[in-house]
Amino acid sequence: MQCDYFDAGTCRSCTLMGQPYDAQLIDLQTTVAATLSDHVAETHWDTTAYGPESHFRNKAKLAVAGTRQAPTFGILDRGGHGVDLRDCGLYEPGLHRAVVRLADFVTELGLTPYDVTRRSGELKHLIVTHSPDGESMIRFVLRSPGQLGRIERALPGLLESVPGTRVVSVNLLPEHKAALEGDEEIFLTSEQALPMRLNDITLHLRPRSFFQTNTAVAAQLYRQAQQWISQVAPTNVLDLFCGVGGFALHAAADARPASVRGVEISAEAVASARLSAGQLPGRAASGDIRFETGDATGALDDGLPADLVIVNPPRRGIGELADALERSGASHVLYSSCNSTSLATDLDRLPSFRVADARLFDMFPQTRHHEVLLLLER
Repeated sequence: MQCDYFDAGTCRSCTLMGQPYDAQLIDLQTTVAATLSDHVAETHWDTTAYGPESHFRNKAKLAVAGTRQAPTFGILDRGGHGVDLRDCGLYEPGLHRAVVRLADFVTELGLTPYDVTRRSGELKHLIVTHSPDGESMIRFVLRSPGQLGRIERALPGLLESVPGTRVVSVNLLPEHKAALEGDEEIFLTSEQALPMRLNDITLHLRPRSFFQTNTAVAAQLYRQAQQWISQVAPTNVLDLFCGVGGFALHAAADARPASVRGVEISAEAVASARLSAGQLPGRAASGDIRFETGDATGALDDGLPADLVIVNPPRRGIGELADALERSGASHVLYSSCNSTSLATDLDRLPSFRVADARLFDMFPQTRHHEVLLLLER
């Protein structure tokens, strides 16, 4: 992949830019396999899953800076000044079109960008998510509600400027801190969730719901999980850190488990998962699918049966939850990790399990970030 921003030294976020993609994949597989070599035999690795090396991102998180007449949309340099990246080559084509049109709309609207050094201004970030069906969710992150009315009045123009826009909201982040968003979300459209079609399942993303930024590879990840779950044929599935329900819903779509239960600390993500479950095609009427807000360790210790447990934790891994897994009655664990180092530490704490299958997913071409999926058996 060639990038003018990288060549000019404007943005260096893609640390592997310029390296042949085939070489990136080989190096990534070698590095991750070495990190997990104490637990994963070389013969247990499946072929690395990957997608396009460019134009793969479904989400843009744009810091807004500059002036009202000439705002920038991209990142901030070390001095807090804006670097415009609206033509980033990582964006999906539909996302790129939305970002460019949105940037023009914001400039014409005259919103004042937030100045980090002076702690003044209103518009801090624009967050845009694009779906496989060409729809978008657009979020304005403001310092205060002072410009809310202006955006509300301009909503018809925004919907015309960015075709396919389904959800528009304003997020309030009054504090001066290194954060992407605040706690308060104000919807300007009647729709509050963006449908994301993956395989035969449609997930529903609300504004602060986590979702993989590479749709094509995420689809492969969930298909692989579904295949392994089908092979295990569990009776009761427990999905911890379930988010919007990607793994749980793919498990439930098989119709083999009698019970699929997802647990997630974010109530907003649980609401999204419940909405998706209600639209799940092909699920037996007798099937039990439910999602609840709660703590992962508490869900494992509550005495409800689960012979397969799915974990998809943040980068730090599952930590003490590994001890609860050891105590549990689960015969299998499906572990999705974005950090092979913390994954290796967690596997050390699961001595009664062994790795039956492993696969690497390159969600983030041009970087060393990765996703690993393991199937563990007691």
